[in-house]
Amino acid sequence: MIKASVFRLVSITWPIQKARVLGFAAALFALTITAWSTAAGASSRIKDIADFEGIRENMLVGYGLVVGLGGTGDSLSNSPFTRQSLIGMLERLGVNVRDDSVKTENVAAVMVTATLPAFARHGARIDVVVSALGDAKSLLGGTLLVTPLIGADGEVYAVAQGNIAVSGFQAKGEGTTLNKGVPTGGRIPNGAIIEREVGFELATMANLRLSLRNPDFTTANRLSQAINASVKGAEAKAVDPGTVTFKVPETRRTNMVALMTEIEQIRITPDQMARVVIDEQSGIIVMGENVRISTVAIAQGNLTIRITETPQVSQPQPFSNTGTTTTVERTEIEVNEDKQRKLTVIRSGVSLQELVRGLNALGIGPRDMISILQTIKAAGALQAEIEVM
Repeated sequence: MIKASVFRLVSITWPIQKARVLGFAAALFALTITAWSTAAGASSRIKDIADFEGIRENMLVGYGLVVGLGGTGDSLSNSPFTRQSLIGMLERLGVNVRDDSVKTENVAAVMVTATLPAFARHGARIDVVVSALGDAKSLLGGTLLVTPLIGADGEVYAVAQGNIAVSGFQAKGEGTTLNKGVPTGGRIPNGAIIEREVGFELATMANLRLSLRNPDFTTANRLSQAINASVKGAEAKAVDPGTVTFKVPETRRTNMVALMTEIEQIRITPDQMARVVIDEQSGIIVMGENVRISTVAIAQGNLTIRITETPQVSQPQPFSNTGTTTTVERTEIEVNEDKQRKLTVIRSGVSLQELVRGLNALGIGPRDMISILQTIKAAGALQAEIEVM
């Protein structure tokens, strides 16, 4: 009796436990699917898809002289600007050589470029790039003299000077010349000192503008909605596909850095157009995730005709008094109609993976695939934009 009671208890309890287990498994599966679909959204930080307008770098450029070159500098007869610059520099230092013939191959005229970062302060150092302007063979071992670096407004923002680091070299012999890299260009790490700052005060800003790196209506709208949901009292609004304006709450203006940091870390899912980018020179094809194809049949085949000329020499028998040696033409023509290629049907609304799999089934290479994609687009069956680089 006890055994029978236990059996009945187990038989009654088991369906309940089974239902609980199945319910828990179903809930766990649903949670897994939800987490997977959320991760598949490929959300990105606002920091990675947009910039705060006004916070930017500035380009600087200058003209200078490099000295100390071991006979690899400009030839003054072929580079008059180098000769004039050298004479002008020496005159400023109190040396008059205008009436004398200046002959040296240890000097080169160069262009100096640099990038002034945002919020760079007076006295900070930045890297500079030095590039030969004349017919100098190498800048290895050279020293850049004091060179003012000016911005687009004509003002001097930095001054560069220092020893040039060159990665390339040139070795020349009587019959062979060996080149590695570009010896006529180099860098000077921390070679320029900032003399003027670009004014930009965050504390006085009542409005912020975010500029999308890839303008899109949907992405701009999502960005503004995410800011309004995350920052209390925010009034973000998308004014066009590439710009989102944001009115800074009065309570947050005392710490703009913390506010901008909070905005940068907000995550959204950027949208993008269906686009196929083609680089015909290298044969590279990049297709977006949203590329879709309407139902279309594709056949790709090549007719190859190969003509081979194999001339043969015909000559008489040895010690024969008749006949002459002559050349007999032998031509072989081979026609390959590529009969192994088949007709493939691409169904409507196929994904990117299915499209690539279908084209690869035909044995199509990148070059032929470019032509096929352009033909599908011309037929109106490709729901994507084709961009040829």
